[in-house]
Amino acid sequence: MSDILEFRGVSKAFSDVQALDGIQFSIPEHSVFGLLGPNGAGKTTLIRIITKIFAADSGTILFRGKDIRDIRHAEIGYMPEEKGLYKKMKVGEQLIYLAALKGMPKRVAKENMLYWFERLDMHNWKDKKSRT
Repeated sequence: MSDILEFRGVSKAFSDVQALDGIQFSIPEHSVFGLLGPNGAGKTTLIRIITKIFAADSGTILFRGKDIRDIRHAEIGYMPEEKGLYKKMKVGEQLIYLAALKGMPKRVAKENMLYWFERLDMHNWKDKKSRT
């Protein structure tokens, strides 16, 4: 089985705080993987490097064998536990907004949103606020 992600000596520091120090491991494709550790262990920093919010100071991350720096954002998804949704925004609007962030034209995003709400029989959720 091939690896979906491989970390080779990944390091990241913020001023005098070493958040990651030579991280090395791989995640097999089609596996379930949990990134666990205490506060300050570098979990969020590593996720932000994978999602290209931060750049590593050194080391390499491979995504399906390619350097992650060469991968388009649209090929990588991340779902945080609780943050990132605008509670007062309607669910349908939120989906269109998030699709636009990934580069999808608004018209296409709206068509896809309507298609999936209909297909999943969730059309009554489109105009509800995210907080509900």
